[in-house]
Amino acid sequence: MTATTHVDTVGHAAATPEVDQPYRELGLKHDEYTRIREILGRRPTDAELAMYSVMWSEHCSYKSSKVHLSYFGETTTEAMRSSMLAGIGENAGVVDIGDGWAVTFKVESHNHPSYVEPYQGAATGVGGIVRDILAMGARPLAVMDPLRFGAAEAPDTRRVLPGVVAGVGGYGNCLGLPNIGGEVVFDPSYQGNPLVNALCVGAMRVEDLHLAHASGTGNKVILFGARTGLDGIGGVSVLASDTFAGDEGGTGRKKLPSVQVGDPFTEKVLIECCLELFGAGLVVGIQDLGGAGLSCATSELASAGDGGMRVELDRVPLRAKGMTPAEILSSESQERMCAVVRPEDVEAFMDVCRRWDVIATEIGEVTDGDRLVITWHGETVVDVPPRTVAHEGPVYQRPVTRPADQTDLEADDPVVLERPHTPEALRAEILRMAASPNLASRAWVTEQYDRYVRGGTVLAQPADAGMVRIDESTGRGVAISCDCNGRYTRLDPYAGAQLALAEAYRNVAVSGARPVAVTNCLNFGSPEDPGVMWQFERAVHGLADGCATLGIPVTGGNVSFYNQTGHTPILPTPVVGVLGVIDDVRRRIPTGLGAPGDTLLLLGDTADEFGGSEWAHVVHGHLGGRPPAVDLDAERRLAGLLAGGGVSAAHDLSEGGLAQTLVEACLLSGRGARVTLPGADPFVALFSESSARVLVAVPESGTAAFTARCAEAGVPCHRLGTVEAAGALAIEGLADLPLDELRTAWEGTLPALFG
Repeated sequence: MTATTHVDTVGHAAATPEVDQPYRELGLKHDEYTRIREILGRRPTDAELAMYSVMWSEHCSYKSSKVHLSYFGETTTEAMRSSMLAGIGENAGVVDIGDGWAVTFKVESHNHPSYVEPYQGAATGVGGIVRDILAMGARPLAVMDPLRFGAAEAPDTRRVLPGVVAGVGGYGNCLGLPNIGGEVVFDPSYQGNPLVNALCVGAMRVEDLHLAHASGTGNKVILFGARTGLDGIGGVSVLASDTFAGDEGGTGRKKLPSVQVGDPFTEKVLIECCLELFGAGLVVGIQDLGGAGLSCATSELASAGDGGMRVELDRVPLRAKGMTPAEILSSESQERMCAVVRPEDVEAFMDVCRRWDVIATEIGEVTDGDRLVITWHGETVVDVPPRTVAHEGPVYQRPVTRPADQTDLEADDPVVLERPHTPEALRAEILRMAASPNLASRAWVTEQYDRYVRGGTVLAQPADAGMVRIDESTGRGVAISCDCNGRYTRLDPYAGAQLALAEAYRNVAVSGARPVAVTNCLNFGSPEDPGVMWQFERAVHGLADGCATLGIPVTGGNVSFYNQTGHTPILPTPVVGVLGVIDDVRRRIPTGLGAPGDTLLLLGDTADEFGGSEWAHVVHGHLGGRPPAVDLDAERRLAGLLAGGGVSAAHDLSEGGLAQTLVEACLLSGRGARVTLPGADPFVALFSESSARVLVAVPESGTAAFTARCAEAGVPCHRLGTVEAAGALAIEGLADLPLDELRTAWEGTLPALFG
């Protein structure tokens, strides 16, 4: 487009109120469009309409979830906030971990793009969450990937999963960031709606924290990183109604798919460039360009600042000819950042960018007004109050109704399912469960990731939690786990969210770290379904109340709605990430069995609890009843006990129960075990999924002292048996399972399905 080509300017919009605009095609409802006209006192220009449509989308505005998410703030005490340096509303949460160090972490979704184009959808999901961490002033240190797919044997799962895994690994490996953990879960409800959640953690000195705000009249706005192209338009909203069309209007150009296209090598250079800029004190405020692109970066920076902003859009470096202002503002091209810089620092800023061969362009400045004004070749195409774009979008009180089938679902207790009782049947069930897709080894996935690049990885999958070293001199580090069981949440959203929190909290605790903060990625169906909103409300309250009980804050997160095929939503999946701190990573607790001769102890009590269990799912295809009971006080006591040391190895009990924990502990350590099951019913002992339980190995010489500490802490302790040098998992009175037989069952499933 040239300066003489017609564009829809503010003056033209004011003079032509009758022009019919495609607001519905852009995802806006009639009352939303009417409100935009009321805010502006005229119809919006094409560029303004594009900005409002993407920024008022569900993904960016949280318009259906805001009223419920406020409960996190209501339940967070001052004591919980005391270590938080940045929380909900910022690019990522930041916590003070001591000795002048701060850690930032967040998890976000890239679900729909990953179904359309698995590799790029997953890759740019990693790239986006890494830039969120970078925008806080931190060096990104590691990533994690909670993933969910349809039935493992479904043809479309074979299309989506390999591409997603390759995208996560391809982008993260090229960035030089270790992937230290995650999840791979299969369930038919995710068919057509895979969940690709990406988590990143980074570290900085406390004084290096940066926030997204544009302050200081006269300060310059600099766009730097990759050029802006046609890829990603509509990636967050429905801005592009025909994203895969061919020749458009005879222009001879094609729009690229709405899925963004990533370049990890450009992002790697951008990371180092940003860190040098931060270190030199050349940045006043900064925002990454992810969802909604420049529309988001400019409006959020201006909205969070103390004045207005003026931007010259025709100065934006482009990689496609003839892009319109609306397209430039809505493009989600990757690897871009927007910084606010003092005038006297601009040349030094540009020098750093030139040294890293990063394109940097001054596109505007902070003004003393209260408007975001964007021009195109001297003509004003945007003139809006920035808060109305970024922070004052629609807020919906969606109808909330308990699903009609909820009572029947809860009444369908799995106690009626046929259970194995003979030693032969129980032995076969252990092997069947170990080979099931949700419990089998994830090595086929994780071996495609670099887990130890940079040399800071202390624990990685298949450990219960990932752990990275933060400070070389002291050994201070952090541990992270992200977890959720969607079947539990379907049966009881309140308890299910707390069970997700409890498992992630427990996984961090069994690594030897002290849990201190939470992030979340709340994946649900359509908010226009009252039953889904009931699930969402209950899950939010469950998570918030659970965090209050444990005394750890929610520092931020993400909401992903509209995850459903037709009228069938996914299992409600509130993924919970817990961050823990360990003073010295050399005192970590490994996952496994410890040394030969160590005593094996089961901490926590086991009940007959099979609602939503992996056993009911695998053996009977059943979902019903009540999920396991939640006891967060028991989880806290257990975490306090483990923090005191005295154990040589630990492994939490979750899906698959004690049987699966023993199988994994034996195989991960390459050692055998001889155990006697507690209780009268071996089936319940093996496969129950009661929470607040951990398998620990304790040196024989320290067993008496450790069991005394258990009694003092109020943690039930059951002696199971001993660790053996090799051989088999021997369960007294039931079966001997040679490690080779267990390994064949556990390791063969995913390669057979996807290899």
